[in-house]
Amino acid sequence: MTPISYIPEHAKELSNEDIKKLIKENKVNFIRMQFVDINGQVKNMAVPSIQIDKILNNELMLDGSSIKGFRSIETSDMYFYPDRKTFAILPWRSKEEGNVARIICDIHNADGTPFEGCPRCNLKRVIKEAKDLGYVMNVGPEAEFFLFKKDEENNATTLTHDRADYYDVGPDDHGEDIRGEIVYTLQKMGFEIEASHHEAARGQHEIDFKYSDTLTCADNIITFKYAVKAVASKYGLHATFMPKPIFGINGSGMHCNISLFKDEKNAFLDESRTYKLSQEALWVIGGLMENVKAFTAVTNPLVNSYKRLVPGYEAPVYLAWSNANRSALIRVPAKRGNATRVELRSPDPSCNPYLALAVILQAAIDGVKNRKEPVMPVEHNIYDMTEKERKRNKIDTLPGSLLEALHYMEKNDVVKAALGEHIFNEFLTAKYKEWDDFRTFVSQWELEKYLERY
Repeated sequence: MTPISYIPEHAKELSNEDIKKLIKENKVNFIRMQFVDINGQVKNMAVPSIQIDKILNNELMLDGSSIKGFRSIETSDMYFYPDRKTFAILPWRSKEEGNVARIICDIHNADGTPFEGCPRCNLKRVIKEAKDLGYVMNVGPEAEFFLFKKDEENNATTLTHDRADYYDVGPDDHGEDIRGEIVYTLQKMGFEIEASHHEAARGQHEIDFKYSDTLTCADNIITFKYAVKAVASKYGLHATFMPKPIFGINGSGMHCNISLFKDEKNAFLDESRTYKLSQEALWVIGGLMENVKAFTAVTNPLVNSYKRLVPGYEAPVYLAWSNANRSALIRVPAKRGNATRVELRSPDPSCNPYLALAVILQAAIDGVKNRKEPVMPVEHNIYDMTEKERKRNKIDTLPGSLLEALHYMEKNDVVKAALGEHIFNEFLTAKYKEWDDFRTFVSQWELEKYLERY
């Protein structure tokens, strides 16, 4: 039997008996109860499969005080609440003597209520707010990553295993076989892969999978990153979603293609209007444009993220929207019909997808509820404009550093509503600490620049 490992959210939820049958037929020995912390790092507790009844009855506990951004030691008892749709057999852990499965969990308080600091629970709250307005957001992410060699001690380096370019083929592209195995692995996990190719920078790759509803998309991004790293490791390589690992070449982004559906129809399409975009689509663009400076700290959460968001490397740093122009922050791809969508180009793959999609969805809701009209689209290449021309066209820029992004975030009610008070405060505290660590660290650049000269 071919193992089932990923069940899309719109599919029938697996019953307890379905899961027990899959465990038996696939010789599953361990089940990893998976969740993420505030930084989007995958955490899990491995449980022998003979404990499946306890897993499915929400009886297993964790110490919330040990997880970044969760609970204090005084209120640390928390419970795993598994989502049966996400039962997954991990293909890279398959062995003759037995398999390993995972199930994605929400984290609940001791009284059974959803924990307000659980990124997945928080996203479900924002999704419900949109649903109450009649909307479902679909998202198609485009996550880029680098493959690097490891040294003799198995530590990651920044030495790439190829020097190929955009869309190159083998033998220049040494990543063909690895990408092929990643695609095969993801397909075994229920992903519908749309494309894979070498990206613009040496050692850089992209694999695109089909759009899905917001929660499934966030789950898919976490699973995708997990699978990419696991397969790369089999080849003795390190896969990284760090936004800008090498100076002087393109960084890695995660463009997010979003659309709102209402009554199972694409609410962004209106054949009778200019650009065939509905009023709701324009309001969403307006909501994104107005709030993007404030949510950039969430979609681009690392000090390193802002090494990517600089002019000259195709990064979307200019606050404008267009119908095709890739130099704008937001563009509307040419396809219409059910494929009508808005592409937000600034996020990077280091983000916590549950938090990133929460702030994007909340900004979209804000645009619709408050009828935020966007400025006119910019169809000229903004990269070629002078600073005076950008000012004349009222084209602003994204924050230039994590510190600047945090200042915008701190003053924004939409981002606070998207994250809830607990995550909002914990995120700011953690990221200000990260900035301070960076600010006070003496880098190699400083030593090379100043040590002998002064």
